[in-house]
Amino acid sequence: MSSASTHRMFQLRVDPLTGNSEWVVIEEDESTPQNDQKPLLASTSYLDMLNDTRRNRAYRAAIDKTVTKPCHVLDIGAGTGLLSMMAARAMASGGSVESSSSKGTVTACESYLPMVKLMRKVLRVNGMEKIVRIINKRSDELEVGVDISSRADILVSEILDSELLGEGLIPTLQHAHDKLLVQNPQTVPYRATTYGQLVESTHLWKLHDLCNIEAKASDDIHIVPAGVETVHFVKQQQFPMHCDVISEEMKMLSEPFKIFDFDFWKRPDSCGETELHIKATSDGTAHAIVSWWVLQLDTEGTIFYSTAPKWINCHSKMSAGEWCDHWKQCVWFIQGKGLSVCKDERVHLHAIHNETSISFDFKSQLQRKEAANHDSSIQNCHLTLSPERLGIYGDSEWRCSMLKVIKNVLRQKVSPLSVVADDSIFLTIAIAQLSKTSHVISLFPGLREKGAQYLQLVADTNGYSMDRIEVLKRRRPQLTMHDTHQKKVDLLIGEPFYYGSDGVLPWQNLRFWNERTMLDSILSKDVLIMPCKGILRTCAMSLPDLWRSRCCLEEIEGFDHSVVNATLGACGGLPESQESPYLAFSVWQCGEIKKLSEICNVMEFDFLRPISSCSGQAQVEITEPGICHGYALWIDWVMDAENATVISTGPDQRYWKQGVKLLTQPVVVGGQGCSSGGCSSMVLEASFDPSSGELITKHTFS
Repeated sequence: MSSASTHRMFQLRVDPLTGNSEWVVIEEDESTPQNDQKPLLASTSYLDMLNDTRRNRAYRAAIDKTVTKPCHVLDIGAGTGLLSMMAARAMASGGSVESSSSKGTVTACESYLPMVKLMRKVLRVNGMEKIVRIINKRSDELEVGVDISSRADILVSEILDSELLGEGLIPTLQHAHDKLLVQNPQTVPYRATTYGQLVESTHLWKLHDLCNIEAKASDDIHIVPAGVETVHFVKQQQFPMHCDVISEEMKMLSEPFKIFDFDFWKRPDSCGETELHIKATSDGTAHAIVSWWVLQLDTEGTIFYSTAPKWINCHSKMSAGEWCDHWKQCVWFIQGKGLSVCKDERVHLHAIHNETSISFDFKSQLQRKEAANHDSSIQNCHLTLSPERLGIYGDSEWRCSMLKVIKNVLRQKVSPLSVVADDSIFLTIAIAQLSKTSHVISLFPGLREKGAQYLQLVADTNGYSMDRIEVLKRRRPQLTMHDTHQKKVDLLIGEPFYYGSDGVLPWQNLRFWNERTMLDSILSKDVLIMPCKGILRTCAMSLPDLWRSRCCLEEIEGFDHSVVNATLGACGGLPESQESPYLAFSVWQCGEIKKLSEICNVMEFDFLRPISSCSGQAQVEITEPGICHGYALWIDWVMDAENATVISTGPDQRYWKQGVKLLTQPVVVGGQGCSSGGCSSMVLEASFDPSSGELITKHTFS
């Protein structure tokens, strides 16, 4: 394949202000500047993975032990080609790579076209473009005699997610053993073992058991009324999470226990199950299972990599390393209030795995779960929300604030026409329940008919009639008076929350402002808009773990990777024209963190007026000495004109993501009067472009 070859691929692009998506054709030409790829790869975890020194060293050591002579090595999910280059180098030990290439072969299989393009550049920089053969296909599309000349003797791979199985490890290995590998092949890794631990944690409980939390609330709003708990809960799956940060809020109720072994060197089964009898080490209520995995990379069992939390240090092979975001621990929520256990009691746990996930059942929960599955009419109305969204809906302070502003508004309006502009189930129910004369139109751009079915299901419990609520069945670019039955809108409200958009940058929720603008012609003159404005806020942060995980790459185990930095959105050492992208992160989950400044307002978004471009500037005074790695950005939503109710989504709030901008180079800062010197302030300028929904910031330290 010539270096000037051109490929075409399709990419799904979403307009952050409208929610509309479209497939666009991307021309992938080798002569295309790197920057053209940046939107495709900058938000991925490739960079974080490549910065994981512990992972890289473990793979190098295992490959050096395994690839000791010329043979055929197959690398599945090759990424930048790092493991392929390691294998080629190990094969050529004692001589040049070129001299052994006629006897040995390294095949790099990578299905993602933008990454294939990047791999070619990495191989070229390292002089291995003729040594490693790239195949741009899924591994299950490869055929011996067509794509590869013979079955491979050794498989090297890194197709693991935080749960282990989520990237298709089992079907990939099955096909490889059936079609691509010799009998009794060698593999790197050799085996993976999953572990778990029972924990008690109020925080984790609040992320899934909205039913019992609401039962204690005093506001009479019932998102999950008794008797239909199964229609509104977090999906039963393992959720990746950095558990170290909440370890002090956890009570360990068992020792770590082994769950499953998965051998890479032989064909795995599609499914499996095991019965575990876990001894409780303390009295308490088990709210969750925290799980992780340990990778044995070599046959002898001397090279390991673990995703265990830091409190696990009883075995050296399970000990945790530095913070990284590409692999976290996983959390499995135990349904309802949790499982009460007594010290020395044996808890019966049933663990099951299929091709892509691991799940758990406790004996005491099986019967209840089976009974719940019988009511198919309820299951048809099932809504699945993220743990963070359920945490928000169960938060007493948030609920109190929202209800306070709604009650104040409804006192001012008689028989109001209210439009819920987003996907807020809570606001729709609250307005309908608090005002028996209101008419509510919920746009539900993401929930649509599913949201309407759910509102019908909970109507009786919340004391409203569905003849006062309607959900628009079809998405329309602009509503007319026909849609509102010839009546002007008295109240336009949102959280804002858009279903399926939990991981977006904060300012992408300014979609509410765009929706408000599209409704301008049908708003009454004295319409009340909530939130009435948004405030972009910022704080200078010390984020050493996050910065290290995203910093520029140079050599990785002897291979030059500097060519990937711009494409993968690295920070540190880049030209100004190639600054790192904004990252959507929950700052409290970013390892070691420290606020270095006061919190400052940067600019305001006035929702009482149609959407427009705006800009602002803030003088951020440093209050703590330290190393500044970047700054966090978020929007606080001002609900009422009196500024009495403000919903903050800042770093102190666990249920929202902030936007993080990492600096090109860390800056030494010191507060006023600090003897250690350093910069004492930062000027931050920001501008918002309504045509693209993009926020642009510039900063200077002094």
